[in-house]
Amino acid sequence: MPNIKAAIKWARQSEKRRVRNLSAKTRLKTFYKKALAAAGDAGVARTVESAFDKAASKGIIHPNKAARKKSRLARALQRAAAK
Repeated sequence: MPNIKAAIKWARQSEKRRVRNLSAKTRLKTFYKKALAAAGDAGVARTVESAFDKAASKGIIHPNKAARKKSRLARALQRAAAK
């Protein structure tokens, strides 16, 4: 346990952020899976892409990860449309 008051506060803040970010990451994974399942719906894909951009802008995930996920989703939707 930290001895310094400020360090106690940092630990408290870090834990709050960790829980909030974990929740957001889990939500993103769920959105992504639902978008893959509903491959024919472009509206769902747009919503998922927006969610990834928002998470990247807030620093929850790395911007390159958001771009990679969006790219893979778009490729999956193209493959589904081709079938």
